[in-house]
Amino acid sequence: MKKKRILYSSIITVFVLLLSPTYVFAMHVMEGFLPPAWAALWFALSIPVLIYGMKSIKKQTTNNPNLKMLLALCGAFAFVLSSLKLPSITGSCSHPTGVGLGAILFGPTATSILALIVLLFQALLLAHGGLSTLGANVFSMGIAGPIASFLIYKGLNKAGASKSVSIFSAAALGSLVTYIVTSIQLGLAFPTEAGVLAAIMKFVGIFAFTQLPLAISEGILTVVQPIGNI
Repeated sequence: MKKKRILYSSIITVFVLLLSPTYVFAMHVMEGFLPPAWAALWFALSIPVLIYGMKSIKKQTTNNPNLKMLLALCGAFAFVLSSLKLPSITGSCSHPTGVGLGAILFGPTATSILALIVLLFQALLLAHGGLSTLGANVFSMGIAGPIASFLIYKGLNKAGASKSVSIFSAAALGSLVTYIVTSIQLGLAFPTEAGVLAAIMKFVGIFAFTQLPLAISEGILTVVQPIGNI
């Protein structure tokens, strides 16, 4: 009953977000914003991880079919959180990522598939992100962020930190890593006269104003959510 109650509430929340009127500020990196060569590069870097992620999900769900429900709930959690956006800079936007939970429970490569599905639905249904920039968004939110969350969680666990501290740190810092990688992507594509590094630092500085409080909020929400305690 508890699983069904959480699933139903997640579905209702998703539909409310889909049907609610909203001003689009181009969450993630917006459609057509990256030059074609850079967009293609991020696709190429993401594909091997996604292939491994599909194998990881298949292996985990084959060994334990009951994990399918939990996997779906992690995807819904990521969809809802990453749909809560704040305008930040032209071509992108700040928002929680919601992928830290999936990385903790299923590993970073499996989480890349969840992120791919979330980003694809948001691009097609909500006009957030885009298909041409899907590779870049998957790499930042679905690969870099989850890897950071997974390593931080495992590291703190080995160091003897409490579960709450480990989960909070993994979710919050993983969210920040996502935006550092997004800043790198934008800085590489749009260097300033002072160079690529200056452009990256400029984007990091702009994102910091909105992303720091969002990362803290995401850490708290990931700790208090009921999914990981099922």
